[in-house]
Amino acid sequence: MTTPNAVGRLPWERMFARHVADDSGDVITAILKQAGGDGTIAFSGGFPHPATFPREALEESFTRILQDPASLQYGPTAGLAGLRDWFAGWLADHDGTRPAEDELMITSGGMEGLGLVVKCLVDPGDRVVVEAPTFMGALVSFQRASARTEAVPVDADGLDVDALERLLTGPGTPPKLLYTIPDYQNPTGVSLSTERRHALVALARRHGLLIVEDVAYRELGFGDDRRPSLWSLAPDVVAQVGTFSKTFTPGMRIGWISAPADLVGQLVRAKQNTDQCSSGLGQLLLEDYGRSGRFDQGILASRSFYRARCRIMTDALAEHLHEGVRFTRADGGFFTWLTAPDTVDPDAFQEAARAAGVTYVPGAAFYPDQRGERELRLSYSRVDDATIPEGVRRLASALASSDRARR
Repeated sequence: MTTPNAVGRLPWERMFARHVADDSGDVITAILKQAGGDGTIAFSGGFPHPATFPREALEESFTRILQDPASLQYGPTAGLAGLRDWFAGWLADHDGTRPAEDELMITSGGMEGLGLVVKCLVDPGDRVVVEAPTFMGALVSFQRASARTEAVPVDADGLDVDALERLLTGPGTPPKLLYTIPDYQNPTGVSLSTERRHALVALARRHGLLIVEDVAYRELGFGDDRRPSLWSLAPDVVAQVGTFSKTFTPGMRIGWISAPADLVGQLVRAKQNTDQCSSGLGQLLLEDYGRSGRFDQGILASRSFYRARCRIMTDALAEHLHEGVRFTRADGGFFTWLTAPDTVDPDAFQEAARAAGVTYVPGAAFYPDQRGERELRLSYSRVDDATIPEGVRRLASALASSDRARR
């Protein structure tokens, strides 16, 4: 038993697990706190806009759904049968492949899904591969598992599959899995080309590599180009992790995993020791919303909403950023990615942006090796249309003031 020190305080610095001491999860906590209510324009949080939430549909369903005993009771760990049946059919209609009953489970959001995959597959020291840059939440999950996280670059066509092949054929124990966001990636907004999707799954089959496909933004494309999901191309080597936070509501905390039955069986066992089961009320509301046809209608409305908002952001960036600052032009999702020239002092820029009342997420949070000091992620999803140009103007001013070449 640990003995308290002289003033009654436990020696926490010695009690925490080793992975906690170097944990970068505080970045996510800080983002969740940034609401922009103090006059700050918050381009930092990748939140869906409340205007896209199906309030009327939920109000119509709520009283009726409450009559179902399953709404307030513990439920099956893999998820309620009705929701899984509806969503399996939805995947078949939209992606051409229907998961079997033992190949689909419901999770408490996408983050739990990723956490369960890591918990079941990754031992300390295992090699895992991510995109560079990639979602910071995934990096934290791998860090907490004490994995060896290696990065493969992305370009305008997504993950560099040739670079991945070079890594896989190199020396050492083969990586256990690849984590990728092929559609409207967080943080860059770019998507994996169809050609590379086929090459990637072929590569994974040759090398016995599991692909963990995060499809958080897949339904939020701005055009008609729906590329095949990696899971639909190769369900034998892909675990698809998804969330309904962007297409339904984040407050319900509902997601899914579609993967080979052997893996799903282990994930269900692991979930029994986390939250045991996802919200029955949320699952019933989502199923009712989906079977009514309003789920697809809501997705169409959300695409239009975010398309307009992205255009405002892109136009403002083109107008206000000085030459030498590059940014991605997303075709879907919530994000754009800025790269400042080497002449920008990153510390001075961060200070100037803070003083100007505009927030972003520094690029280093999206790399396993903390590079990216002159890169940053901007989210346009929750900032009001009229506010976006002013936020970009403030950001551009902060960049210019910290550019040594322009002083």
